[in-house]
Amino acid sequence: MREQFRNHQTQTTCWDHPKMTELYQSLADLNNVRFSAYRTAMKLRRLQKALCLDLLSMQTACEVFEQHTLKQNEQLLDISQLVACLTSLYQRLEQSHSHLVNVQLSVDMCLNWLLNVYDTGRTGKIRTLSFKTGIISLCKAHLEDKYRFLFRQVASATGFCDQRRLGLLLHDSIQIPRQLGEVASFGGSNIEPSVRSCFQFANNKPELEAAMFLDWMRLEPQSMVWLPVLHRVAAAETAKHQAKCNICKECPIIGFRYRSLKHFNYDICQSCFFSGRVAKGHKMQYPMVEYCTPTTSGEDVRDFAKVLKNKFRTKRYFAKHPRMGYLPVQTILEGDNMETWGSHTNTHTHTHIHTNTDKRHK
Repeated sequence: MREQFRNHQTQTTCWDHPKMTELYQSLADLNNVRFSAYRTAMKLRRLQKALCLDLLSMQTACEVFEQHTLKQNEQLLDISQLVACLTSLYQRLEQSHSHLVNVQLSVDMCLNWLLNVYDTGRTGKIRTLSFKTGIISLCKAHLEDKYRFLFRQVASATGFCDQRRLGLLLHDSIQIPRQLGEVASFGGSNIEPSVRSCFQFANNKPELEAAMFLDWMRLEPQSMVWLPVLHRVAAAETAKHQAKCNICKECPIIGFRYRSLKHFNYDICQSCFFSGRVAKGHKMQYPMVEYCTPTTSGEDVRDFAKVLKNKFRTKRYFAKHPRMGYLPVQTILEGDNMETWGSHTNTHTHTHIHTNTDKRHK
């Protein structure tokens, strides 16, 4: 069974390591980010760094999985097995990042997180698939390499996946934002609409091949959009844009840069954009383009042409033609698309996202 931690000052016990409690408390600082996909991704990025998983390559993770013969994905792993596997992971990381990795603390915290995500019943066990899903989702790897790995875990020996197996993967994936209290923004805990969406995309074939799954994931389905956004957040962290924020006047803009496709020379930094601040004359429903890396001359020309076109469009046009930056999932009961970015804001400010996250790490 899972061990509880005792606070000797308050004489109380809890399931979380004291450092984990501090980390969760620090995530509250990000609750002012209005768009839930970005709010969730920024929380996960902080979690990823605290667990040192941003240092873990997929190759190293796979070698450790192999070392511990984690092949039966529906097999349950107990605490001792999880600790043994995590210890191997972090000992590998310590060899190349000794100044960053405290093996014992990292094992304790990662175990704490995995159990919070996948062992809500406090049984002291989680499935092998759950363990792999959690580790790979937050490791350092190309986004599509993560998709390929996760698909292989639920595919048959012939390389195809049926609806039940896809459901297992999506269920384990959605537990990651659920643990942060963000699951409602990604369609809720019911994964059936997402499974149905994927197989409808594959022309309702009885089984799904990897290429079709990848094509569906590239559309950023609502239940999984937090993962590519996490990659964009990581890519944008050190980006420096030679532009000035029209609201707070920050120059250069560090992080995400949001450029208006309605007004010339109108840029917003990520802090102002995430808090919903706008300058006079600019509406939230106007289209914006997001950059997590500095723009190229070709992108500048393309955006200039779009601004010219949008100059002749009215506010009514943008209100009547909202666009989403993700693939919405439709439920059977409600019949309406559930919103990803949060009901208190417009979705189509995220319509145009120009970044090749497949080539980004973390």
